[in-house]
Amino acid sequence: MTLPSPRLTNVGLFLFMLAGMAVALFLQHHDHLEPCPLCIFQRVSLMGVGLIALIAALHNPAALGRRLYAGLAMLAALAGVGVAGRHVWLQHLPPDEVPSCGPGLDYWMETFPFQEVIQKVLRGSGECAKVDWTLLGFSLPEWTLLMFTGLTVVAVWQIVRKN
Repeated sequence: MTLPSPRLTNVGLFLFMLAGMAVALFLQHHDHLEPCPLCIFQRVSLMGVGLIALIAALHNPAALGRRLYAGLAMLAALAGVGVAGRHVWLQHLPPDEVPSCGPGLDYWMETFPFQEVIQKVLRGSGECAKVDWTLLGFSLPEWTLLMFTGLTVVAVWQIVRKN
């Protein structure tokens, strides 16, 4: 079995990001599932992985450059794992332990310094704990956690692969 080239793998990662964002935007605009702050951060992580992969595919570097790009993609994917993991954790809290809903992300961005916004978002809130959508019994953040875990595995494979 012939493995795809590093360039083709990066193109695949970029296309996967486009598909993931298309699904997210479809669910937002067609099914009216408004993203919570943690969802938005997961989208940013996914776009980070995809854009790094696109740059790597266009650049098509030698082994060291491929590993550097893959390392950056791995960091973006791990950020997604962290945010999605936090989101899943919030969704599984008992109702009496769920944080109260706060103001929207737009308000926070206008009111607080960026570092404080990040801290507030990662704490999560009531709207992040709500399960609005499931597929095969898994919530959207659970699917997203699985996706980011897979992206991390692909990035690690890009780092350690021989060709």
